[in-house]
Amino acid sequence: MLIKDWMTKNVFTVDENTSLMRTTRIMKEKNIRKLPVVSHGKLLGIVSDRDVKEASPSNTTSLDIHELYYLLSEMKVKEVMTTDPITMRGTDSLEKAALIMLDNKISGIPVVDDSGRIIGLLSETDVMLGFIHATGIKDGAIQYVFNLPDVPGAVTELVKVLRENNSRIISILTSYDDAGEGQKQVAVRVTVPQDKESADLTKVLEKQFSLVFSATDDLDKLPHRKG
Repeated sequence: MLIKDWMTKNVFTVDENTSLMRTTRIMKEKNIRKLPVVSHGKLLGIVSDRDVKEASPSNTTSLDIHELYYLLSEMKVKEVMTTDPITMRGTDSLEKAALIMLDNKISGIPVVDDSGRIIGLLSETDVMLGFIHATGIKDGAIQYVFNLPDVPGAVTELVKVLRENNSRIISILTSYDDAGEGQKQVAVRVTVPQDKESADLTKVLEKQFSLVFSATDDLDKLPHRKG
């Protein structure tokens, strides 16, 4: 999966001389947490809602409301932004972006072209959307998890059996961390024709492979945060 297919392309940006007051207003109105800072289209830095909060006077300040407004109107984004932020290209993979975000504990990455002009912004939400799409969980698929021998052709044999039983393969994910020595754990999501029973497929798979787990996720009553 490529970043360019999942990033936000219509990116709101601010100039380096934009006031902190206007920057705060843009973030609230657009409901965004990060704003790239640009000059003539070139990326200079990035400012987050945390940067703005840390730069703003605290609630316990002795300044009156007029002094606060004046201070925020005079302070510029370039004074609080993160300079030289990590950037990526649209042709980089979404998986690579996820690793970079995790390693650097950041929630968003500006995406630039070869000339350094910003063309998008990739957020952690975009990464999650890509992962959800890749797994096929929204397709109502059955998930099977197997422990297979870590040898060439093991997954090919599994795919062959699934196809012989009229299953449509939605995704295949392989992990070595959760499997024993000489094995790999393979998670497959499949759908079966409406006139077929998933239980019949499960019986076939249990006979031929080491089946660890099988289930269909219930998405009808997902919990939602209150408020």
